[in-house]
Amino acid sequence: MLKMQEIIVVEGKHDSAKLKQYFDVDTIETNGYNLSKATLKRIEQAEKSRGVILFLDPDHVGERIRRTINEAIPNLKNAFIDKSKSRTTKKVGIEHASEADLKAALADYVTFGKSHESLSMDDFLALGLQGRSDSAKRRQKVADAFHIGTCNGKTLYKRLNMADLSYDQIKKIVEDQDE
Repeated sequence: MLKMQEIIVVEGKHDSAKLKQYFDVDTIETNGYNLSKATLKRIEQAEKSRGVILFLDPDHVGERIRRTINEAIPNLKNAFIDKSKSRTTKKVGIEHASEADLKAALADYVTFGKSHESLSMDDFLALGLQGRSDSAKRRQKVADAFHIGTCNGKTLYKRLNMADLSYDQIKKIVEDQDE
């Protein structure tokens, strides 16, 4: 399975899980309309490093979230799925769409590339971001520097790779903290 270059912004964990069933994709979840400034910063960082596709539910809340994000971060790619292809008898959302409909909705927006990690787990550990008594403090410093939100070691490792940040970029932040 080829890796999607862009990061897909969705509303929630069920949308992420649905996409990950069919695609090798990284997602950012808005948590519905509880869109925080930190999440907006993560989306902005993702756009700079890999590109972003907004793929939100075809309902009123999804459109409000889309409008808010597009106002804050212009020129993002916007993918849409028809409401009739993403609904049950009571609910509407990406998590209810079929594989074929998801692929059709994203086909014109996605760039596929080779899966890679900009930071290996060995490098992550060498930077002291996990396994040390001060790792939590180091992780927070790195997360703050790159606007990727407070997170545990596993999540930070994933987000640093999603942002395509290199060992040297992260090392500079960690070294500044050590001084």
